[in-house]
Amino acid sequence: DAVALDIGGWYGPWSRRLAARCSEVVTIEPVPHLAEHLRRTLPSNARVVQGAATDRAGTARLWFPEGDRGDRGVSSLDRRDIHAHCLEVPAVTVDSLGLSGVGFVKMDVDGGERAALLGAAELLRKDRPALLIELESRLGPIAPAVDLLTGQGYAGWLLAGRRWIALDGFDLVAHQARTEHLVHRGLLRRALVPHRERYINSVLFLPDGRVPGTV
Repeated sequence: DAVALDIGGWYGPWSRRLAARCSEVVTIEPVPHLAEHLRRTLPSNARVVQGAATDRAGTARLWFPEGDRGDRGVSSLDRRDIHAHCLEVPAVTVDSLGLSGVGFVKMDVDGGERAALLGAAELLRKDRPALLIELESRLGPIAPAVDLLTGQGYAGWLLAGRRWIALDGFDLVAHQARTEHLVHRGLLRRALVPHRERYINSVLFLPDGRVPGTV
């Protein structure tokens, strides 16, 4: 019966999975044509908010690579060397949406994690949801987001192979530096030529002493 929040919906793969498991899904997507696509194609229990999740309301510049309109999934509020042009989009905070009963949050915002979390401070305090956050050191420092959540009583977990391991004590930055080349191999090559180690960029944060596999 919980509500799920998908921050950075893209084409909606997570929103569709969550809609089958939750009473309601709220998807935040800044790219206008992707948000419109989600409104047309997601199940009826999904609500789409067109905007960039950050720590303040207003407008923000969303940056894209040359020739990209957001379809590649690498747009960001933080301009990097791959970005060539930008688009003004609405900036929203999660707390401004007035959500309640949120049990799960997925976040993929390419470097804007800390700002998005600050904009959801009240929801995290009130609902204490589980969070699955994509963190990549090649896009920017990951420590600010990790430290923010640790200070709020959350602990991070990584799925390494078939078992969960604690983020505390695992050098995720060094791991990603060592395995980043796997990201550029493409899905087909990764499937045809398996590697003994995989690139880990998704971190599950659970509150209040919870561990994966428990309610």
